[in-house]
Amino acid sequence: MSEHRSETRLVEAGRRREWTHVDAAKGGIVSPGVWRASTVLFDDVATMHASWPPETGKFQYGRSGTPTHWALSEALTSLEPGAQTTRLFPSGAAACAAALLSVLAAGDEVLMVDSVYGPTRAFCDGMLRRLGVATRYYDPLIGPGIADLIGDKTKAIFLESPCSLTFEVQDVPAICAVAKARGIVTMIDNTWATPLLFPAIAAGCDMSILACTKYIGGHADVMLGSVTATAALAKKLDLATRALGQTAGPDDCWLALRGLRTLDVRLRRHEENGLRVARWLKDQPQVARVLHPALPDCPGHEYWSRDFKGASGLFAFVLDGGDAAAAARLIDSLELFGIGYSWGGFESLAVPAEPTRTATHQDWEGPIVRLHIGLEHPEDLIADLAAGLARL
Repeated sequence: MSEHRSETRLVEAGRRREWTHVDAAKGGIVSPGVWRASTVLFDDVATMHASWPPETGKFQYGRSGTPTHWALSEALTSLEPGAQTTRLFPSGAAACAAALLSVLAAGDEVLMVDSVYGPTRAFCDGMLRRLGVATRYYDPLIGPGIADLIGDKTKAIFLESPCSLTFEVQDVPAICAVAKARGIVTMIDNTWATPLLFPAIAAGCDMSILACTKYIGGHADVMLGSVTATAALAKKLDLATRALGQTAGPDDCWLALRGLRTLDVRLRRHEENGLRVARWLKDQPQVARVLHPALPDCPGHEYWSRDFKGASGLFAFVLDGGDAAAAARLIDSLELFGIGYSWGGFESLAVPAEPTRTATHQDWEGPIVRLHIGLEHPEDLIADLAAGLARL
């Protein structure tokens, strides 16, 4: 499977015969079905004992997975060249937490990108602090200069590229090269690009984290997260997942598996629509700046051009003056943009963005509006935004 291109792997991955042909003599189905289970029954005690430790393809207990879970895990692993395993979680935030807990202990330090997703920052400042793990935030554009921040207690570096509100693109290979030379684990929240547009493990990361709620599911109807790891980190990830009692519902896994099959065509349309809207916004007098990684003036654009295979539909723009109330009026006036958390579905969304920073806080020229551009016709979305901006 690994020699096939990513578009082919999206279609073929996770479709093992034993998961789609319950009775080989009577044929099979295209996709694995929904296997719901808590208790697994065994023929005898010896067989029950032999089910331990849990592993892919071996029934043990519902929390250890069914063919529905295994199919999605295998498919996600196949999208990351160099990966060994994928574990599934009930949300992207849970996946970030589990990845961090799998490698950190009391007395350790994690270097965390300063523009990280809000719930991840809250987990570091709350739970990790209570567990005796220190967090030091770094500038997303630090690149190889991160070597100067590494101390004796540094055990992990967490990246997010592009950053979820301000869209800086990090020099991931340079940071990972520094980390590898010092024996430090790297992990990245790769939700914006997915492995289809940025194979993070091939770029040097030890763990690639996805909020599968977003583009993997693609239909705004599932909560799910994943962590894909190299062979060196597979056992630690597995132990942490089991110790935390983390699992994902089979129905959610099935929805994500279904969404995965169309990920390539959806992302291409999100990219096309998003760039059309972003370029239009750049020319509007009410807009001071557009924060889209594919545009030359976005911080870190050179790394996006070098490392990424495309863009998704999530970006932001800065209003030229005004305040939070002005941004809210603009968003409230839009007809085709929903107002709500998350993104990555077929629908367009608009929300005010209020970045929380520490050392690398920037004073923006005006309020930030984050857009997710969905699968609607871009000219209709532009007309909606034009009317909203005209009312400011």
